[in-house]
Amino acid sequence: MSAHHSSGLRRTRQDGAAGAVCGVALAITALLLSGCTASTAASGGAASGAGDAVAEEVPQAQPAPTPRVTPSSKPASPQLAAKLTHKSTPIARSTATAPRPASGFPTAATTGVPNGTALKVVNGDQVFSRTGQIVVGMDFHGFVKVAGRNVTFRNCVFRGRATGRNAALLDAENGIGTVVEDSEFVPSNPSATIDGIWARDTKIYRANIHGSVDGIKAYSDTLVQDSYIHDMRSFSSDPNQGGGPTHNDGVQSFGDVARVTLRHNTIDMSTSKDANAAYQSSARDSLIENNSLDGGGCTLNFSHKDAGTSISGIRVVGNRFGRHSFYQCPILLSTKSFLSQNSGNVWDTGAAIPPPQRHD
Repeated sequence: MSAHHSSGLRRTRQDGAAGAVCGVALAITALLLSGCTASTAASGGAASGAGDAVAEEVPQAQPAPTPRVTPSSKPASPQLAAKLTHKSTPIARSTATAPRPASGFPTAATTGVPNGTALKVVNGDQVFSRTGQIVVGMDFHGFVKVAGRNVTFRNCVFRGRATGRNAALLDAENGIGTVVEDSEFVPSNPSATIDGIWARDTKIYRANIHGSVDGIKAYSDTLVQDSYIHDMRSFSSDPNQGGGPTHNDGVQSFGDVARVTLRHNTIDMSTSKDANAAYQSSARDSLIENNSLDGGGCTLNFSHKDAGTSISGIRVVGNRFGRHSFYQCPILLSTKSFLSQNSGNVWDTGAAIPPPQRHD
């Protein structure tokens, strides 16, 4: 958004009157000529600093702050967060600006909307399709869809509404290059059919996701980083499970998916009743790196069945596992799922985890 202004300049008088007086003086007497010449020189010297036609700049009103563009770095304090609403050019931002707890993994204190941020309530379902749109400080009471390129959501809360159909608080499946930063996802009307985010070609930073069935359904080229996924909501009857109970996942990827990255997140399914997995995946060429993971039957569950063929190129590196999976099983591989890297993965005590279980 840009503001257009007039030149804001006004012209001042010239020194021509002084020259006319000098002409009369020269006609009368040489003495007056001499005095007038000195006066003219003084007058001309005063004008020459700004040129023959002096232009004086009039102070202009500054453009009103726009609520849709804010600085790209995370404010250092709640007070500063409330003030920083002026226009700036979007730039690449660090994903490590938020203060970290002693454990080094994300919590509610380091994810979601910063304290002190003013939010505007937006009622009803919304669709964002304008290329490059930056959406800041919104509290959405309705479902949000992305249908454009390079749409960014920053400092927003997504709540959805009541529905009996499958839905996500934010549906970015049809967007390209969507970015989510410092936002919270919590359904106002939880049900067995509502997820947090459906994401394709999307980057998600510092999100706080809770209260839905699945946190994120991650399709191809999705990055989830520095986020906190926890306290999913379970239901005894789920139409997507033939009327059986929900199968809650922190993140889930299907068989036609590739290049999903989960980096430095806390995905805690230990408080969700009968959770399935922190990450349930049939995706290939994916990276699970430096996360805190807990809960589920097995915490990471890789299955080729939804893909209809073997899946490979999966790297699981430097993660810490809690001990609350039902089968004390950090990693489960189906018979046609293959890890290309499995290193540096430990229990939360620092001890090495056991080798992956393998079965269908």
